[in-house]
Amino acid sequence: MKETVTALAAAAALAAASLSHAAPLAWTKAWTYNHAATGVTGQTSEILSFDALTQSLWVVGLKGVDVLGLGSGSLLQHIDTSAFGEANSVAIFGGQAAVAMAAPVKTDLGSVRFYNTATRDLLGSTTVGALPDMVAFTPDGSRLLVANEGEPSNLVDPRGSVSIIDVASRSVSATAGFSGNISFNGSHIRTFDGIQGGTTMDFEPEYIAVAADGSKAFVVLQEANAVATLDLGSNRITTVTGLGVKDFSLPGNEIDPTDRDYIVGNSGATHQKLRSVDARGFYMPDGMASYTVGGQTFLVMANEGDARADGEDETRAGDLGVTGERARLTVSSRESTAGDLYAFGARSFSIRDAAGHLVFDSGSKLDAEAIARGLYPVDNQGRDERSDNKGVEPEGVALARIGDHTYAFIGLERAATGAVAVFDITDPANASFVDMIVTDGDLSPEGLVAFEYGGTAYLAIANEVSGTTTLYSISAVPEPGTYAMLLAGVGVVGWLARRRGG
Repeated sequence: MKETVTALAAAAALAAASLSHAAPLAWTKAWTYNHAATGVTGQTSEILSFDALTQSLWVVGLKGVDVLGLGSGSLLQHIDTSAFGEANSVAIFGGQAAVAMAAPVKTDLGSVRFYNTATRDLLGSTTVGALPDMVAFTPDGSRLLVANEGEPSNLVDPRGSVSIIDVASRSVSATAGFSGNISFNGSHIRTFDGIQGGTTMDFEPEYIAVAADGSKAFVVLQEANAVATLDLGSNRITTVTGLGVKDFSLPGNEIDPTDRDYIVGNSGATHQKLRSVDARGFYMPDGMASYTVGGQTFLVMANEGDARADGEDETRAGDLGVTGERARLTVSSRESTAGDLYAFGARSFSIRDAAGHLVFDSGSKLDAEAIARGLYPVDNQGRDERSDNKGVEPEGVALARIGDHTYAFIGLERAATGAVAVFDITDPANASFVDMIVTDGDLSPEGLVAFEYGGTAYLAIANEVSGTTTLYSISAVPEPGTYAMLLAGVGVVGWLARRRGG
């Protein structure tokens, strides 16, 4: 009887595991383009977008746009935008590429320049807010949303806003700001020169994701640890939701809080140790994407963390009187005390519903996988570089539907080489780690885009520090062995049940 029960349990466990684990993927590197080959001093690879009409990738760098052919990754054209400032972002819809340009003085008003993707001719430009950092088309392509970050510089601090551009006329039809009747929800909204609910909130829009039905847009306010909801019917921001904090003392949320506890072995390798730490972290996402499950919108956020550009809110815990392993931790000087530390970033990615409620968080998985694979960032002497400040620093997000599953690709900006974590997020509340895409020679993935063309799924990665763009083809992996084991397990259950009945 004991053997029968044990076998039944084992078969049932096998069946459950086979049905619930993350669906595997395979990827093949198609090519890598080094933007140094463009021949433009200072050109980088930061944000990119795919144009199906011309089968090309438009890659934004500081000096302009490099247009690459999808098939070979060869340079089709460099579009020089350096006379207008720094290019920050690009989005493409219906044969038009919209490029966000920060002004030469970043606190001045920026612009968006529109290009024909076939001829690559300039179609027009329009003035927007200070430091336009991200652009996104609405699902029908009729409007372009621009996140005007308004970072401070030289004691000048412009107001953040979202410009709404009518694409047909290429003109700003509305500007959504943070004054007026706004509802504040959630917790731990960080404010600077105003009080919550006042009219002088210093929010800095970072990233935009638009709901599939086009009714709303969601705007990351990274430094404020919040997300704003933009009603695209009224063209006004209706809600700002605080994203709360993550408790690093809880099981599953462990971090390494210091860059000074390294152990260098004979091979020169560094060994990090994740542990429970009496500190909390603001989520402070950077990249964000949205998807729909069962008619409900979910937001996928890379919880990078970021202090203000002027650094006035950043310090080390030791400067507050903290001693021991937490003394090196970079924390917010505004919210932290020696007995209550608040670090920047959650060292994870999260899934939230449209109201901002946390549905899933990857805990310590990103750092743990990087450590296990030898990808955790170290200096040229093998010493820890990032434990005191944001770990591997998740930054960019791209989503792809492949087969019956939805996957999230999370770029790790501070890994030792190009690394993108892959999660199956088909069930938002039960997302699971799949694997990690690692590209030697790439460094600091900044922007990612997933797309389908000709029946093949692709992931393109713009790597800021290495100045490279890499393209992968992605496919689902059939699991005949797994399903055979599952059927065998079910068969064992049935056979044992019949035997017991006989």
